[in-house]
Parts: sequence; C-alpha cells; structure tokens
Amino acid sequence: MNEHRVTIQKPIITEKATLLRENNKYVFKVDPRANKVQIRKAVESIFDVHVTSVRTLSVPSKPKRQGLFQGKTSGWKKAIVTLRRGDSIEVIE
Repeated sequence: MNEHRVTIQKPIITEKATLLRENNKYVFKVDPRANKVQIRKAVESIFDVHVTSVRTLSVPSKPKRQGLFQGKTSGWKKAIVTLRRGDSIEVIE
C-alpha cells in the first residue's frame, strides 16, 4: 500500500481537470518512473475503483528568471485516469 502512495503523489485541481471530471476522468501528479500498469494498480487500490484507461504525459521543465538569477522549474509526470461508469473519486479541493 505504501508503494502506491509513492506512485500517486497528489491530484491536480485545475479548471481543465475539473471539466474532465464530468467525463469520469481524473488527473494526478505521479512518480516520473511509474508506468501505466503501476498507476492503474495504485489508483484502484487507494480509491477502490475500477480503472478503464490511463494516459500519461511528461510535463517539461520551464526556464524561470528572478532578477539576475536564472534557473528552471523541475519537470514532472501527469496521468489522466478514466474510471468505469458509475465509479467516482472524492477529490478534496
């Protein structure tokens, strides 16, 4: 169970993610090393739902500047999880 908590880091709550919830799709920030099978098992065990599909994408890092200092944000991995009709996840906003 603990390894599933490491795979799923946190839910993404944005305007687009909220609109996706109407189609039974939920967005999570996940471990960059996790694959689709691990993400599916983690969501099913943590939230007790049935997952029909998992789509993943890597969000690239962006350059940032604060005065004279330059740097960049860290890249991360996002997963869009589609649940079976009738299943839902209670997301705390």
